[in-house]
Amino acid sequence: MSTLGYTVAPNGTNITSLGWMLEPNGTYGRIADDNACLSPPLSSDTLANLRQCTLTTCTLAQAHFDYVPTLAGNTLYTAIFGLAFAGQLFLGIRYKTWGFMGAMFGGLVLEIVGYVSRIQMSSNPFTSNPFLIYLICLTIGPAFFSAAVYLCLARIVVVYGTRIARFSPRTYTTVFICCDFLALVLQGAGGGIADTANDYSTTQLGINVMIAGLGWQVASLCLFIVACGDLAWRIRQRSAEVDHKTTTLRTSFKFKAFLCALGVATLTIFIRSCFRVAELSQGFHGPLANQEITFMVLEGAMIVIAITALTTFHPGVCFEGYWAAADFGLKGRKKQRANVDGEKEVMDDEAGVAMD
Repeated sequence: MSTLGYTVAPNGTNITSLGWMLEPNGTYGRIADDNACLSPPLSSDTLANLRQCTLTTCTLAQAHFDYVPTLAGNTLYTAIFGLAFAGQLFLGIRYKTWGFMGAMFGGLVLEIVGYVSRIQMSSNPFTSNPFLIYLICLTIGPAFFSAAVYLCLARIVVVYGTRIARFSPRTYTTVFICCDFLALVLQGAGGGIADTANDYSTTQLGINVMIAGLGWQVASLCLFIVACGDLAWRIRQRSAEVDHKTTTLRTSFKFKAFLCALGVATLTIFIRSCFRVAELSQGFHGPLANQEITFMVLEGAMIVIAITALTTFHPGVCFEGYWAAADFGLKGRKKQRANVDGEKEVMDDEAGVAMD
């Protein structure tokens, strides 16, 4: 019997995820061993067969999903994420966008591992390890993409001029990266608790912690959208204070396209996060968790759109060299940087700029 799967008792009662059986009175009973909670007890031969379920010997009622994960769809997503990984690695090294590259790197690795696990489940949806890997990786992966998006806001502030923004670039970066880190910790901790749970209450605790992490990610993205809207409004209202040294960059097609791509990425990650909150709120085997098309669209396609936008309009390319020029130190100090025209000037790091 799989750890995170469920089987069907002789009377048709579902034995739900994480080794728990929903008993006739509506309560959950832990399956202490393979034979303990089944009435009448199953033979050793039957139990051995349950451990070795295949699509030809068991029904999908005994699998992790009510469907067999599509091989073609999951392979396509894996290939797209693999290409994006190669592109981000090349562009990150080429333009020295180290922090952005690191965030995208982490998220893409998790997406690739998660979809490879789903590919494994397309031939055997009963096995536990791929299910666990897929669940954890695809839950926490987009938090890294959120971090990459957050790192861009401070750079945009510098391009338009730090006097226009409500807060310093460093403040934007610190606040949103801390929010994202908390979301990542909660999601990872929730997955770990659910994975190692030995009773229903602990399992539900893990699910609730994961939901809290996803909910916090949604709240952080909402706050980020508000901050971006506020910055756009202030730029419009105080256009005379915009940094004229960056006029060429700001009016270029590439920079405008990057702003649009950033907006698209933010929106799609937000939609995906809302979906995962709703999905996990219903449990691992709720209705949303058993609708493959919904998952492939609201999880997979949303993230594909986000990483395609952030790779096609990579900040290293679209900032035309200004990304590296706008580097900063964590401690307020003056440092030399090159402006977009290649000239040297001293900037006070008190204004702060986003970390690479």
